Amino acid sequence: MVSRKTLASAVAVISLLANAQGASALSMKEALAATYQNNPTLNASRAQLRATDEGVPQALAGWRPSIIGSGQYGYQWQDVNGSNQNRREYTASIQATQPLFRGFRTINSTRQAEAIVRAQREDLRTAEQTALFQASTAYMDVIRDTALVSLRRSDLKFQEEQVRASKDRFNVGEGTRTDVSQAESGRARAQSSLNTALANLNTSRAIFRQVIGIDPRSLSARTNISSLLPKTVSTAISIGQEEHPAIQSSQFLVDAAQFAVKTSEGVLLPSADLQGTLSYSDNNLPGVSGAPTRTASIFGRVTIPIYQNGSEYSVVRQAKEDLGRTEILVDVSRDSIRAQAISSWGQLNASIASITAAEAQVAAARLALEGVIEEQRVGQRTTLDVLDTQSDLVDARVTLVTAQRDRVVAAYAVLSSVGRLDYGHLGLVGARYDPTEHYRQVRDKWIGLRTPDGR
Repeated sequence: MVSRKTLASAVAVISLLANAQGASALSMKEALAATYQNNPTLNASRAQLRATDEGVPQALAGWRPSIIGSGQYGYQWQDVNGSNQNRREYTASIQATQPLFRGFRTINSTRQAEAIVRAQREDLRTAEQTALFQASTAYMDVIRDTALVSLRRSDLKFQEEQVRASKDRFNVGEGTRTDVSQAESGRARAQSSLNTALANLNTSRAIFRQVIGIDPRSLSARTNISSLLPKTVSTAISIGQEEHPAIQSSQFLVDAAQFAVKTSEGVLLPSADLQGTLSYSDNNLPGVSGAPTRTASIFGRVTIPIYQNGSEYSVVRQAKEDLGRTEILVDVSRDSIRAQAISSWGQLNASIASITAAEAQVAAARLALEGVIEEQRVGQRTTLDVLDTQSDLVDARVTLVTAQRDRVVAAYAVLSSVGRLDYGHLGLVGARYDPTEHYRQVRDKWIGLRTPDGR
């Protein structure tokens, strides 16, 4: 079982190390809400869903009539028995065709398109979880790297003090040139480590801006993520199998593949439609008088396919193979989500254990450094001993900060692995995107070039 007390302690310590407190702090929840609104990848997934929505009205078009108008105008010259005849001719017609029966293809293609829309909605939920997890990771990376910069600066200050002290001892004859060189070497190493830490912090801040859409400011690692986690790994696996959008999407794609098979089989069935035509024509011949011709007709037409070069049978076989593939992918998704849940849970427990070990290591290294410094003052320890012990303490603190960051990130990974790292479960504020709104707006549209948002 995950210890909420341990998580609270971890995030409190890392907040102190990052010096990220204050009334104007950007909380994790606020950063995730900003990601939900601003993340370009997530917004692209929403646009993709809106494009997928249009597949339904395209399928429904199989019920609707098609109306075509045509016209022609021109001159005709003829030589009849040495006599030239010029004729002006123009014709206009309009034809309407209403499908009556298409071998159930309209019904099945509509159901296929609807299943694809439902699958795409689940893909959008997956994209939402991915974006929010990236945001939580970027948020904690900035806090971690800020803390590491602070540690490296403290280490550099300590190393500079050691250089000053070793030079003072050398000047009064109590130290050696070797002690001074060792201290200067330690200072150079600390400066290099600080430079690396600053570069890493700049990278983390850039990724933060890319994912969340705003610049990081006064971050605080306080989060309520512990209250949202499952109690056991078995519970996490069970929830993930039932709720994860990747599994839901794969199941809807199976439905779509089944209707695709039925749609392709419909090509082998008869079809029927009703066709009406209105036409007007006028042929103007010299010396010939006559009224223009007006024609109206309506016909019912039945088409029975007998053999269409064999490609239709190949399409049916192909659709059946694709159905088998999508059925296999459902099991692949289930296995993948199960593995993610177990892996993230293991990382969570490992990070908790690492925090405990690192805290003990930091305490021991701090006491050791204090003792070695005192022993150096009475000549029982060398400058190198002090530098080595200081290095051990810095490494222990780096390990602790990293483990604390890993603990929080792993918690969000667990929530993502069960399919609950989303707007609703996190309780985010701001406008919530409705994936069905655009669908309702375009489903039954018969005409129009503009999108619902006016483009």
